[in-house]
Order: sequence, then structure tokens, then C-alpha cells
Amino acid sequence: MQTYWGDIHNHCGISYGFGSLENALKAAKGQLDFCAIIGHASWYDMPERRAPLEFLVDFHTNGFAKLEGHWDQVREVVKQFNQDHEFVTFQGYEAHSSEFGDHHYVSPDDDLPLVKGKSPADIIEQLKPRRVIAVPHHVGYTPGYRGGNWESFNTAISPIVEVVSKHGCGMSVNSPFPYYHDMGPRDSKSTVYAAIARKHRMGFVGSTDHHAGYPGSYGDGRMAVVAEEKTREGIWEAIQARRTYAVSGDKIDCRFTLNGAHMGSEIAVGAGARDIRLDLTACDRIDKIVIFKNLRPWKVVTGWDMLNQPSVSGSTYKVKVEMGWGDNKAGYLWNADVKVSGGSMRSVETCFRGRSVLAPTPELKDDPELNALGNAVHSQSDSHVSWSCLTVKNPTTLHPHTGGVILEIDGDLNTRLELEANGISIATTIHELLSGNMTRHKHSFNSEAVVIHPAIPVAQYAFSGSFTDSEQEDECDVYHVEVQQENGQCAWISPIYVV
Repeated sequence: MQTYWGDIHNHCGISYGFGSLENALKAAKGQLDFCAIIGHASWYDMPERRAPLEFLVDFHTNGFAKLEGHWDQVREVVKQFNQDHEFVTFQGYEAHSSEFGDHHYVSPDDDLPLVKGKSPADIIEQLKPRRVIAVPHHVGYTPGYRGGNWESFNTAISPIVEVVSKHGCGMSVNSPFPYYHDMGPRDSKSTVYAAIARKHRMGFVGSTDHHAGYPGSYGDGRMAVVAEEKTREGIWEAIQARRTYAVSGDKIDCRFTLNGAHMGSEIAVGAGARDIRLDLTACDRIDKIVIFKNLRPWKVVTGWDMLNQPSVSGSTYKVKVEMGWGDNKAGYLWNADVKVSGGSMRSVETCFRGRSVLAPTPELKDDPELNALGNAVHSQSDSHVSWSCLTVKNPTTLHPHTGGVILEIDGDLNTRLELEANGISIATTIHELLSGNMTRHKHSFNSEAVVIHPAIPVAQYAFSGSFTDSEQEDECDVYHVEVQQENGQCAWISPIYVV
């Protein structure tokens, strides 16, 4: 099976988001394998329109009406972009709920009608016999304040849960990526850990919940599926089987099995041995890998442990080239080129972002071209890659808006990299990059800049390990994995349930 990357929760101008549907789908096709563009459809228990909620109620109401008025057209565009084995699309829309928490509804069926209901179960019932799932998202908010409702959770209609997005990470109140949106902080009663404590069966996914029409926007949440093929049916089957996991941004490739059963499985082992296998290839130096059993760390592997990891070998390195910074709020377009000599590029991973928009504000007006950013890889071979990407001023020190690529290079200490980017030139070697990064600025003050990050040897970004557990702690023991890289990017791998 292969790992395929997607975003099934991204918003654009089809309701109360920004940017055109076509541009959103083109952006997704540029760095993902599948996506769903989600319009906002309803809010059954929306607050009353009174001060100071007039703007909130109006933009929701107007957004719902906009989607309803163009639903047939939206479905047709999404359908036209679907092409099995190349790029897969799904139909979908969102329903808010104060009581049940927000859900987006995703389907592989192109005749999905637009319906409203008082609960996820009500909406799913109305959509029968079509194949539809209800995906809870930003679950970590306060219960009754659009946080997760684990009392009403039903794995039959919600096989997956969105655990990370532009809102932050809802795994636990201490997880990386806190909630900082104006909707509030994380509440322990609503987190994913609270659901696992109840032994709810679920797969983990990430998606952006980004409102500027840029699916897969780097650092805002993405999902992976482990599937037989890149088709609607293949990816849908993987979602139903919960062979999914979430990443914050970097495409960390993961395989997690217990007695041969994949992530998301429920298996009967009883008091028998549990043979756990974990294989992963990260995009930066691994900081730590934690295998959890019933929410407690059961096995921890640190980056220091991996310095002498014997199961991974070879002269392969990952090098990230990143650009941005400066004081340009409108956007700065980079045209960059890297040549490799004395080695070859095995792969190029893009780290392109959309404009940083999480929710509408009174001063922000829709522009269909807001998501036409020019982010693209123009040419690529085993010795050369050229690309363009738009960057803007970082909103805060904790929220970068840079762009770039991650290169996987087969070579040795003498392998040479030559970068040209908007007049900035850097020539270096793997040997030099093993000791640190290299930076250059465009101008003398408040300037855009480029950094070639340190080269990371494969032994420090790839891990393979086997472990055996022979202790039954509960009627249902839940194993899941969390991975963190040194650059802060993370993966959360779906649980395996042992009964």
C-alpha cells in the first residue's frame, strides 16, 4: 500500500471563505493527492442576532445562502477535477453546532444533496443511501461552545476525527499547537485524549480548516491515508478502515502495525503477545517518537537514541530550502532554482502556504484571485529543481508565513548545492551543511531572506523498530503513536484497539 496526502476540510469563496473554487482545486493538485473543498451550509442552534453578534450571524447566514444558490455548480466543478490515479476529489460541506460540535460531511458520491439538520445523525440519515461520513473538527474547544461532544459520538458515522488544523491541535491540553483563535482555549473534556479514555474508536486526520482557498497550506494540518490505490474508492476504503493519520505540515511517512494489523484496526489478542512494528521516514531530524498505551507513554525513542540506529543506513540526506521574512504584507514572489552536482535528488517536497485566513473579518473582502499565488514547481530532474512561491510578512514570531521545498539527496560529503533565488546566490556542500545552516538577505534592513537548513542524514530522520508487549491492562488497550521533529512539525498516528 502507498501513502497518499490530502486535505478534506478547506474553505474558499463558495460560502464565507475567500478565493475561487478552481484556484483552490489547482492549489491542492499542486501538492496533494486528494482533497475536499468544504462550503458552510448550516448552523441549527446559531446564537440570536443581537449586539455584538450582528457580524457573526450575518456572515454565517449570507455564506449559507451563497452555497445553497450555487451548490449544483460547486458539485460539478469538484466532479470535473476528479481523475483517478492522478488527483482525487470528494464532495462535502459543513454544519456548525453548539451542542454537538462542528462537523464536515464528506462523500465520494457526486449527487450529494445539500441538507440541514439538528444533529450529525439527523443529517446523515437524510443523506441515505449515499455514502457520507461526518468528521468532527476543532474538537478541543469548550463543550457546548462548538467543542467535541463525546457523549453523542458515533464511530459508525464518524470513523475519523480531525485532530489538528489551523485552529491548533486538539489531542490534549498540553499538545503542541495550542488553540489561539478567538473561539477560545482547549478544554480537557473535549480533547481527543478524552475520547480515547472512553475507548471511542476513531482514526486521526489533519486538515487545514483554512478560509483562503488553499488546501494543504503548509503547517496548517494535512492528512495521510495508507491505501491500495489513488482512486476515490481506494482512498474512501482507507478512511472507512481508519488507516489514516494526521500531520501538522511535513509529510512524515508512517507505518504502524500490531500483530500485522494496520493503524485504525480493532483486533482480538486478549492476554497474548502484542508485536508492534513502527516504520517512519520524517522530513527533519526526529526529536522523539512516543508509543502510547492507554494514553501513557509505553515506549519512547529520542533523537539521541537514533544516532547509533543500526537498522537504517546509506548516504542520503534531507535539506530544506526556505524563503520569506521581511516586511511585505501584500506578498513577495520568489523564483528559485537549485542545482545538485556530485549526487542526485531522490525527491522534492513542497512547503507552500496560502494566505493566513482562519475566519472572516469585517475589513476582508472576497477576491476570487486571493488564492492565485503562483506557488508551483516548474521543472524537476535528479540534478535540478526550479519553483516559485509567494511569501508575506510573518504574522507573529509563532506563525511563520515562509515557503520552500525539502530536498532528499543521494550523495556524499562533497555533493554540491547551488541556489539562485531573486538575485541571492548560495553555493555549499553537504559537508558544510552538516555543521549548520546558511542564510542570505535580499536587502540591508527588514529584508526578505533565504536559508538553506542543515543537512540531515537518513539515520536521523528514518526509523524502523519492533517491540513486544505481553501485558493486558484493560478490556480494550489502545495504542497510538506521536512523532515530533526538531523543527516542531508533528505526526499523530491512528490508534490500534486490542481486545
